[in-house]
Amino acid sequence: MGILSGNQKEQPLHCGEVFALWTNLTTNQGLIAAHQTFYNHTGDTELKKIIEDSVEDMKEENKQLEKILKENGIGLPPAPPERPVANLEDIPIGARFNDPEIAAALAIDGAAGLVACSKAMGISTREDIGMMYGQFHMKKAQLGAKLLRLSKEKGWLILPPLHPEPK
Repeated sequence: MGILSGNQKEQPLHCGEVFALWTNLTTNQGLIAAHQTFYNHTGDTELKKIIEDSVEDMKEENKQLEKILKENGIGLPPAPPERPVANLEDIPIGARFNDPEIAAALAIDGAAGLVACSKAMGISTREDIGMMYGQFHMKKAQLGAKLLRLSKEKGWLILPPLHPEPK
């Protein structure tokens, strides 16, 4: 049998995998708090649903990440507290994020998550870790597609200058 053959879960994590897992967990913890805050600022029910789905997906990811890190003796990063649900009308108008800003921030977070998942898949030598990141990637891509559709429908998508066709 070759190096790192057999049961993948019994194989050690290499430092790149540890860094990817730990960084993913700590990033998700911060994004959950940010997205819960965005939830309080949005008035659009479809955008609220996308935010709920995003938070739920990250919480599910975190369960898997925490389990792997604990099993491998890696300390977990501290997590910020859950954000309470607030009434949109209680937030002064000038202090609110607006729905197009929230949609753009979610798109940026999603794009960064796709890149991070792709990198984690690429550096993983343990197939279980690579496959897990493949699943995370797919969920993020699906959520991104929903957000893109919504942003187009609502007129929130700001296009870069279009390149004219050559004549």
